[in-house]
Amino acid sequence: MTTRIPLGDLRREYRRLQAEIDEAIHRVLTRGWFVLGAEGEQFEAEWAEYCGVTQAVGVGNGTDALCLALRAAGIGPGDEVIVPALTATFTALAVSMAGATPVFADIDPTHYTLDPAALEAAITPQTAAVIPVHLYGCPAPMEPILDVARRHGLFVLEDAAQAHGARYQERRVGGWGDAAAFSFYPSKNLGAYGDAGAVVTHDASLAGRVRMLRHGGQRARYEHEQMGVNSRLDEIQAAILRAKLPHLDAWNARRRALAEIYRAGLAGLADLAGLALPTAPADAEPVHHLYVVRTETRDALRHYLTGAGIASDIHYPRPVHLQPAYAHLGYEPGSCPHAESATSQILSLPIFPQLSRVEIEQTVRLIRFFFAMR
Repeated sequence: MTTRIPLGDLRREYRRLQAEIDEAIHRVLTRGWFVLGAEGEQFEAEWAEYCGVTQAVGVGNGTDALCLALRAAGIGPGDEVIVPALTATFTALAVSMAGATPVFADIDPTHYTLDPAALEAAITPQTAAVIPVHLYGCPAPMEPILDVARRHGLFVLEDAAQAHGARYQERRVGGWGDAAAFSFYPSKNLGAYGDAGAVVTHDASLAGRVRMLRHGGQRARYEHEQMGVNSRLDEIQAAILRAKLPHLDAWNARRRALAEIYRAGLAGLADLAGLALPTAPADAEPVHHLYVVRTETRDALRHYLTGAGIASDIHYPRPVHLQPAYAHLGYEPGSCPHAESATSQILSLPIFPQLSRVEIEQTVRLIRFFFAMR
């Protein structure tokens, strides 16, 4: 009988950290201060240090982090922001929330991140910014992206929602662009127990504008200089994130170890069955937020795994430029062919730090058996 294997399981995480998490929550409850207090300030300082930047601003979620960073940079109506066609639609929605227009560029078909050549080809006189996404925990090629952006005067906002702790050229992501946005959604490598996000940057002035915008546009109490929003990282979530942050590097190392078990166990299926495994550029250290394989028999494989009790998912089944929400932009099938091809073939397999080696090996055995039967 096959044991059910989940795609993720936050209950396992909580059981291992219960004393630390409960103490953090109790600390906030006994203090009696729940928004914009000491826990949030300390987490901002600790997260900035971890990312290797000088500034971090906690906000309500990762989408708000992207939107507020764009607004703080002065990007809005009349501006275009280039976004990879393969990402969570929330990346593009943040651009729309800021009043700007998302422009979709194709991806590198091997690593699924923004193709610098496609970025350059998408630039128009209205282009103001680019959002490279460190998709699935694999860093985007920041050096060539920055080269294109600097030559065209573009604001560079990293979407690091899936890449907490990942490195590009030995530096953590988040400190490469003009700013970066992180999500701390519960399933992320560093997740809260509710919605949460942050903007990080080396630019103190930009960080100050984000702080003002997240709090209704107030620079001083009851003096609203701009039409801001209500998007504040609450104290309980900040305390939980502080309790979990010291474990992040060990968790990421565990994800890499599990990814290696997958790689070793599934080696050879690329030639025999056309199963492509995730890879990273030589100058990048991924953190495997997701373990995404690729096969033309994706739907049949997923059906088989589901029947065997192994969870999987598709991140993402439709590229953003073909989402109904963006039909008004006029993109047609074939406009971003690499992203479109990927979405028809990719499959996310279970990977999270509390997953056991036995569970990974069981998944590997079933995948090998599936292809052996074909």
